[in-house]
Amino acid sequence: MKNIIIETAIFNQFPDFKRGIIVVSSIENNANNDYIKTLLEDEIKNRLGTTCIEHEFVKAWSDAHIKFGSNPNKYQPSIKSLLKRIQSGSGFPFINSVVALFNYISIKYLIPCGGDDTNKIEGNLHLGFSNGNEVFIPLGSVEQEKPLQGEVIYYDDKTLNVMCRRWNWRNGDFTKITEHTKQLVINLDGIGSVSHSLIESARDELAKLLIEQCNAQLKFGLIDKDNREMELGF
Repeated sequence: MKNIIIETAIFNQFPDFKRGIIVVSSIENNANNDYIKTLLEDEIKNRLGTTCIEHEFVKAWSDAHIKFGSNPNKYQPSIKSLLKRIQSGSGFPFINSVVALFNYISIKYLIPCGGDDTNKIEGNLHLGFSNGNEVFIPLGSVEQEKPLQGEVIYYDDKTLNVMCRRWNWRNGDFTKITEHTKQLVINLDGIGSVSHSLIESARDELAKLLIEQCNAQLKFGLIDKDNREMELGF
């Protein structure tokens, strides 16, 4: 049985970190969905011209990156990167329904949100500090990299393949969400002043949309310093 595990060392350094979890056991992830596309486009418009990139929820991630030795200006946390794309007028391509919903929830609640295809993972889904011997292939690439020792990574603890480097900077290619994905785990992360209730609200809205728009079968939970593991159940 696969588990989601956040190692104790993460909470020792970041005791206010919390992660909303959605475990999807079945889903229809279509390449097009007009309702989701409109939802995302409207939220992008809501953020245009705002100063939300300076919001405390976003700045907390820059502070966290600095704390574990990463440069958040060079290696931007995912939510900061999304907001900068909005500021520049770039917007986001519609990859598929699930990825579009990740982006919608991220910019609405100002939190990182992402997911991984669990059929590509052999061990536990583990968030912890790198030993430097793990393997990372960036999204859209075939070139292998090694994370730096002490970097926060999300990885398969059996194969040591990395799903995400620098906590929430760049996703790996091997667990990317595609139209063929049927089982996945979704993470909604909060740190600093982000409350449990905000993470739960974001998680619950996303779960509802996945059920309504993608015919998902799912369960959800929350991981924090008092509850550091969760079973996938499949």
